[in-house]
Amino acid sequence: MIPYGRHLVDEDDIEAVVKVLRSDWLTTGPMVQAFEEEMAAFVGTRHAVAVSSGTAALHATMYAAGIGSGDEVILPPMTFAATANAVLFQGGIPVFADVDPDTLLIDPDEVEQKITPRTKAIIAVDYTGHPCDYDALRAIADRHNLVLIADACHALGAEYKGEKVGTLADLTAFSFHAVKHITTGEGGMVVTDDLEARERMRRFRNHGIATDHHCRTEQGTWYYEMVDLGYNYRITDFQCALGTSQLRKLPGWIVRRQEIAGRYNDAFANMNAMRPLYVRPNVLHAYHLYVVRLDPERLAADRQTIFSSLRKEAIGVNVHYIPVNLHPFYRGRFGSGLGLCPVAEAAYTQILSLPIFPAMTDQDIEYVIAATRKVVERWTVGDTFRKREERGSNALITRDHA
Repeated sequence: MIPYGRHLVDEDDIEAVVKVLRSDWLTTGPMVQAFEEEMAAFVGTRHAVAVSSGTAALHATMYAAGIGSGDEVILPPMTFAATANAVLFQGGIPVFADVDPDTLLIDPDEVEQKITPRTKAIIAVDYTGHPCDYDALRAIADRHNLVLIADACHALGAEYKGEKVGTLADLTAFSFHAVKHITTGEGGMVVTDDLEARERMRRFRNHGIATDHHCRTEQGTWYYEMVDLGYNYRITDFQCALGTSQLRKLPGWIVRRQEIAGRYNDAFANMNAMRPLYVRPNVLHAYHLYVVRLDPERLAADRQTIFSSLRKEAIGVNVHYIPVNLHPFYRGRFGSGLGLCPVAEAAYTQILSLPIFPAMTDQDIEYVIAATRKVVERWTVGDTFRKREERGSNALITRDHA
């Protein structure tokens, strides 16, 4: 099985981790700061705060933004549940704004329509690694005095109009989960130019305590004070050693992801029943995911059938994502069922994520292309069939739904 994503760990990474394991500091030590400094330098921000997961990073952005009880935060439904959950962790209310039909990124016009006197922030999700329309979102945020937050867990290394993701929002969250661009196993980071936000998030990851053990050791003191309610969102030094080692390889890995995506684009360009998502010309796409969209009007099978057929061909396709508003928890608590975000909901029934990761060989890529074309073309129907379907004389085409 060729998975949709996979980590790549080499001997340099292992050596970096082992070196820390043999040191005096396994957590709250010097490698945490070193990783933060390298990350800030790579992205181009003044500050970075490392935490235990991408979810912790998103939660930290909500805390730093001052989200509290009853505050509304606008975000797209086409994302992992953690994006919305982080709002709830702080007592806020997630408000779902629909997505652009071509990119599946949050639609700025939909954002504008969702703003109320209780709105405090916007979360831009760089879905698949494609940066959002930050010019439009920044204009909206500034006009309404809102905090602009980027969920860039898919987009480390991406660029928008020549500016790196991480510099485009007030606070930007990254993830270092095992299938992301670089990994620390589990881990995350928030980058920002706001010194006060950095200090708040550093306390937040350490139970709300103003200093950590390494800081107190350097100062020769035992004394500490808890000044706010925080969490244990600390990341270990050996994780940060792995992250630092991986970060230095990221530019080459981004190039490889783009090469794979380019070969897919060429191979699938003339297929009638399947197309890649649109990529805007002013971005550098980081391609955490390679998502294709099936055309149900041209297929004599639903998405589940295509999914299962590709799995039988040893292609580890996946679906990213079930729109968050359709999850039972959100339906039950917020009444956010079908019809709230029709563009995202329709796209969900049609999308598949194909394998894309730097360790893929050229043979892997060609196999994925051949198997995908084989499966999709097997179920592709012509104009005569579709016209017969429109007259209701045949019922082969079906659609899965939430």
